[in-house]
Amino acid sequence: QDPTAAHYMFQDDPFLMPRNAANARLYSLSKEAGRNAAKYIIKQFPQYFDKTFAEPNIPCLMPETLTPEIEGVSEEALKERIHLRRVKDSVDLFDQLVQAGTPVSLETTNSLLDLLCFYGDGESALEKQEEQKEDLEEPGVNASEQKARKRQSQRGSQSSDSRWRENNNAERIFKVMPERNAHSYCTMIRGMVKHGASAKAYDMYIDMLNERHKADVHTFNALIAAVPHLKERFLERWELAKVFLNHMAQQEVQPNLLTFNALLKTLRRCGGLGKSMSLSVIKEMEALDIEPSLATYDHLLSIFYRGVDLCSSGIILEVLDDVEKRTFIPQDPDDGMDFNVSDNLHCLSSGEKCCDLKDIKLAYRLNKVMEKGDNWKFLDMDKLNAYWSKFFSLLCMMEQIDVVLKWYKEMSPSVFYPTPKNILDLLQALDAANHLEVIPSVWEDMKQLGFSRRNDLLEELLSLMSRERHPDEIQLAFAKCAEDIKAFHEQSGREQALLEWTGSALGHVALLFSRVGRTQDAWYVMMERFQQINRIPTDQVMDEFFACAKQTNCPDEAIKLVKLAASLGLPSSQRLKSRTEKEFELSEKQR
Repeated sequence: QDPTAAHYMFQDDPFLMPRNAANARLYSLSKEAGRNAAKYIIKQFPQYFDKTFAEPNIPCLMPETLTPEIEGVSEEALKERIHLRRVKDSVDLFDQLVQAGTPVSLETTNSLLDLLCFYGDGESALEKQEEQKEDLEEPGVNASEQKARKRQSQRGSQSSDSRWRENNNAERIFKVMPERNAHSYCTMIRGMVKHGASAKAYDMYIDMLNERHKADVHTFNALIAAVPHLKERFLERWELAKVFLNHMAQQEVQPNLLTFNALLKTLRRCGGLGKSMSLSVIKEMEALDIEPSLATYDHLLSIFYRGVDLCSSGIILEVLDDVEKRTFIPQDPDDGMDFNVSDNLHCLSSGEKCCDLKDIKLAYRLNKVMEKGDNWKFLDMDKLNAYWSKFFSLLCMMEQIDVVLKWYKEMSPSVFYPTPKNILDLLQALDAANHLEVIPSVWEDMKQLGFSRRNDLLEELLSLMSRERHPDEIQLAFAKCAEDIKAFHEQSGREQALLEWTGSALGHVALLFSRVGRTQDAWYVMMERFQQINRIPTDQVMDEFFACAKQTNCPDEAIKLVKLAASLGLPSSQRLKSRTEKEFELSEKQR
């Protein structure tokens, strides 16, 4: 792998290569947006893609038929609309069948309930797109009104579509059903839990028991996941979860992986009780020969490592021992959406714990698991960058500087784009190891990453470069960095605010110019910029400028410095005057 190359998802073109994390995110999202736009065109205008030129024809690669083909009011037409996920049309057609006295089979009604409970009695994505298109094409409506209506509809959809509305179509159809079976109740319960009506789901479960129906494992999983919304106290939550588990045993419902993951997810919201009970849940999984998934480990680590409560626990070592021996496939929605992504997401979730625990050996083991095979490719750009950012910060804190620089050169920018905190950690690591000669190359990376206008990084950079003298070659490189920083402060565009100087930054720049004999640049900073921000140079800046004037044998510069100190009323003016008379050969006019 070329450490200077960008991620494989980007085009191999200098103009399309991202320079920082923000650009990488923008480019990756734009690429996905292009795919979504192509899908939208195919779905919205299927008539332009109905010709088959491929030989042989592969139906799964052709656009789907999304328009109803069966006309009239019949159960077959209702089944077709349910299959096409047309929520509104399906409800209207069902009402027409009921009003006409046409009986609808229990199986078809249950399929309609499945559709309504999945979408929360809202509209499917296809129907929303069609309505928005009709609104935009409505005559007599100007552009501003269309935009305002679109914003209102988006806000309304975000606030209402995800919630279970009172007496919605699902409830209405459920009430008028002449016959209900266990599937009808289970669908309603799972829909209510999914869309935030946990109390109603529990009441529906009680009604189901009174009707002597048995729930399936998916319904129990939903009810267990809803426990934190039904009870407030931790102990009450655990007791209610045990009630559901006992009901499963009584109804001879075999638990699956999702059952235990839902239970662990509930224990995450049971405070300290979760730590004592979660291990018994894991033992029960082992007794039933159910292998954990990524979500299992994620819930377990979250239970034992909460925020700043990072007590020394061996659970993370046991988890890592188990993960190193196994491979995963997605089995739970919390595992992630991509094949084999579970290893990576586990590394992401527990990698932060390694960094917080400051365990470099554990982090190396975890990184080895994360890089196993091609698993790293399945992490999206944000999660991959977050993982490597945490890992690199830990390296800067715990490793030798040679190892840190080796990782830095190999990872940036091929694997991740450093954050401002990563750059700050790297500068502090260079300072601790006394490797400040690397700072100019770090400054070049900062410019490429877009961090050249961050005051916190500039202050740290200038402070390290000006703190003490270095060999001439290094001082010249430092002065070049100071010149770049000075240029960034003085340039301003339409989209960029003027970068304001601080007194300390000006002092550092003046010191760096003075140490390489650039008296004119140093004097410009002292005379113009210090006065501009109403600041006074420090004694160290004055002394460095005086030493520069002596080194270049410029008595005029030393005299100007004495006059500046006298005009500012500085106590060092007399000392500088005495040194000037003593260390320079002055003419009568200069005296």
